[in-house]
Amino acid sequence: MSKLIVSLSPHAHGTDTVERNMYGVIIALLPALLVSFYYFGLGSVVVCLTSVLACVAIEWAINKYIMKNPRNTILDGSAALTGLLLGMNLPSNLPVWIIIIGALFAIGVAKLSFGGLGQNIFNPALVGRCALLVAFPAQMTSWPVAGQWGSYLDAETGATPLAIMKTAIKNGDASVLQQLPDSFSLLLGDHSLAGGAGTIGEVCALALLIGLAYMLWKKIITWHIPVSIIGTVFIIAGIMHLVNPVYADPLSVILSGGLMLGAIFMATDYVTSPMTAKGQLIYGIAIGFLTIVIRNWGAYPEGMSFAILIMNAFTPLINNYVKPKRFGEVPAKN
Repeated sequence: MSKLIVSLSPHAHGTDTVERNMYGVIIALLPALLVSFYYFGLGSVVVCLTSVLACVAIEWAINKYIMKNPRNTILDGSAALTGLLLGMNLPSNLPVWIIIIGALFAIGVAKLSFGGLGQNIFNPALVGRCALLVAFPAQMTSWPVAGQWGSYLDAETGATPLAIMKTAIKNGDASVLQQLPDSFSLLLGDHSLAGGAGTIGEVCALALLIGLAYMLWKKIITWHIPVSIIGTVFIIAGIMHLVNPVYADPLSVILSGGLMLGAIFMATDYVTSPMTAKGQLIYGIAIGFLTIVIRNWGAYPEGMSFAILIMNAFTPLINNYVKPKRFGEVPAKN
């Protein structure tokens, strides 16, 4: 008679690893990265390469000399991904020394000061971006015009679609919105009518949607967060446009700025987003609502980064609210 051995759960093992997911997201970012090279040329290469190398080097140095961690964490892809996301959230004419400061905030402050991957409260790349936005507002809101392939620090700048929308709201003049590119141009990344093209990673919505399709296919993420964010923004922006045409049409709103980049690649971060589908829907709807509020009535034309960081802080509360009851749990008696 064979002996029955009962072991503790979990009994099923998946194929997911940190490395698989991190490098999977990097692969999903490649279409947007290649498009950014086409639109921004040398500036995109310098900014993204500097950001990735700085993040990897800072993580290695802090682990080795400050945390005394014998395990080499730079090979799991998380530092490289943080660097790539940070670079894609920056303008293509940002000086190298400012990028390095952003990498220090992203890795040193937002990630490793909390204990490393899996323990950080806020998205590291967004912390780096927002720290730079507060410290260097002039450099962080200078948007190069696309097509200057050989230019870097001396690139000509212009107004972004979000800046045009903000001007229309501020002046109460819907005719200003005629300066916006059409929705198809925004989808492909043609910002020639508006002027400035925004950050490196937000220039082409179609490339970001290709990345979304890849991550859904590989089951790296689920649809709940990106769809709830984009859907919420579309519905609210549509209602506002119908009530008052000074607000841009919903397609222009969702295709402009960092909304697609944030909804697909930033808000879906495993560590800083809710664990359940219900929690992710609540999280996504709140991010969409806050993005609209900050964009229309805040100090900055863009609100996606701030909205995600605000909801990162609420993620533990959302997880606690939607957590499923344990199987076989008996309700407590008063």
